[in-house]
Amino acid sequence: MSRSYVGYLRHCVYAAISAESDGVVTAETIRNAFLRTEEGFTALVSELWSTRPNVATVGSCCLVGVICQQTLFVANLGDSRVVLGKKVGNTGEVAAIQLSTEHNANLEEVRHELKDLHPHDPQIVVLKHGVWRVKGIIQVSKSIGDVYMKHAQFNREPINAKFRLPEPMHMPILSANPTILSHPLHPNDSFLIFASDGLWEHLSNEKAVEIVHKHPHAG
Repeated sequence: MSRSYVGYLRHCVYAAISAESDGVVTAETIRNAFLRTEEGFTALVSELWSTRPNVATVGSCCLVGVICQQTLFVANLGDSRVVLGKKVGNTGEVAAIQLSTEHNANLEEVRHELKDLHPHDPQIVVLKHGVWRVKGIIQVSKSIGDVYMKHAQFNREPINAKFRLPEPMHMPILSANPTILSHPLHPNDSFLIFASDGLWEHLSNEKAVEIVHKHPHAG
């Protein structure tokens, strides 16, 4: 996601918190911030359609953490991940606890969810070159943007043919509705790792936590 949209999402979080909950963070205010960001990007795609139609094929995963009143809220779209490093008593060890749910078609539960949502579409997930993809195109089932997979008016010429579906789109295929988890913070909660799939494809949760634990950042 570009810096401008990270800033826009931050603005939406602040605006939603301020307007809806008297400064208190809730799962619903975070969800509304995601949906406002999605609406803003969709409006931009519409505005640029005649001059830059391929903006309709641009999208991003989004992983957000907000701490309010000793509660951590984690909201996620796509396949980024947050892992908590938690001290194990007085052992000096740190456990790795995953705090986010991923939305990637390579996960069996995500494929089942997509098939349940689209029971009449046998091609909703396709195994392509050893990788499961939504409609044979994209791995994630949730994102900011990628409006060509959410709104039929953007899944047509002049966007690149590789993004166009062979059949009419009767309902959104991807979603911008995040999965949100709340975690009451505990004194043994030591650190959090926020990272995209580029890290997690190479490191296990446990290895990443071990690296951070062994190389603490001063201050």
